[in-house]
Amino acid sequence: MGFELRLPVKLSQKFSVEKAHRMQLQLSEQVIREDQLPDTIKYVAGVDVAYIRETSIAAVAVLDFNSRSLVESQVAHLKTRFPYIPTLLSFRELPPTLSAVNKLRVQPDVFLVDGQGIAHPYRFGFAAHFGLATNRPTIGVAKSLLCGEVEPLEKQSWTPITDKGEVIGAALVTKSGRKPIYVSIGHRVSLEKAINIAIDCTRNYRIPEPIRRAHIIAGEEKRKLGLT
Repeated sequence: MGFELRLPVKLSQKFSVEKAHRMQLQLSEQVIREDQLPDTIKYVAGVDVAYIRETSIAAVAVLDFNSRSLVESQVAHLKTRFPYIPTLLSFRELPPTLSAVNKLRVQPDVFLVDGQGIAHPYRFGFAAHFGLATNRPTIGVAKSLLCGEVEPLEKQSWTPITDKGEVIGAALVTKSGRKPIYVSIGHRVSLEKAINIAIDCTRNYRIPEPIRRAHIIAGEEKRKLGLT
């Protein structure tokens, strides 16, 4: 696949949070918020990142969209070179994620990323950053709300996330009695399609299966590294 990261991700003496936020705002204008997916989705991938000591461990799991069976998985671990800074998570997680995705032999039609898409104060969370860097259809699936307001969920399965009058995502109940997940556009996918894909990819758990499988694989790799 050979994705190359052309966006700055390393700290330098000239780095500042303010400059990074300005860059996010500029890049957010390049995010495509409409569907550019194949008519028939064959493969869907989940992406997750774990950490142990100074190492970042990225995992990608590719599933058959119809059967949800695992087709391929890859992992990569790199030295963590960027600190944890709220709203700048993509700068930390993008390098190992691209290293894992570059190993794939199967070409996913859409990626589900464990993180925010445009449901982000600067409209450029990890899923949006990853989507723009790879130019692939991408959906953000987060376990918590980063910004915006959500109307109370009653009988409906989802409700919009709004921020400053703009719909930036959806709070989606995937399992009765459990907390919602927060779905948003990453790149080249509409919000309606992102919601539908997240629902289609969810089985017996709160988290969509591609991300759940990537999380398990990253955790297994973390345990292996912990034993060495």
